[in-house]
Amino acid sequence: MNSEFTIAVHSLALLAHIPDHMASSELIAKNVRTNPARIRKIMSILRNHGFVRTKEGIGGGYILACDPEEVTLAQIYRSVSNGTLKPHWCSGDPEESCMVSSNMHSVMDQIFCEAEVYFTNYLDRITIASVLEKIKQGPCPLEKEK
Repeated sequence: MNSEFTIAVHSLALLAHIPDHMASSELIAKNVRTNPARIRKIMSILRNHGFVRTKEGIGGGYILACDPEEVTLAQIYRSVSNGTLKPHWCSGDPEESCMVSSNMHSVMDQIFCEAEVYFTNYLDRITIASVLEKIKQGPCPLEKEK
């Protein structure tokens, strides 16, 4: 999993929180606690997928272009991070005579593909609006116990 997904969700939740206002990459970056250049890169992807609109120049920035009640985290995940559950490296050697080593890569590929399906199905049930609602409710009860 990469951080682009978290940054995209955070950015869209912020824009949903201020629906009638443009937000600059600097404002979003300060809220997310990352670099404005990184925000611009992710917001460009979100713009290309129709989640945000942009306005250049003074008073410009980003504004939500979608209904937060309808946009799911799965849609965002597919846009910015699809396939990132699977690591770039996997153990094993298909040329090896050992049954474990020669088959581990393909077995792990299958496991990660199945996990991706389960994960995106779960994310399909969560909208930007529901994320914003969870934010308003405060920290997770489990976090309070720490």
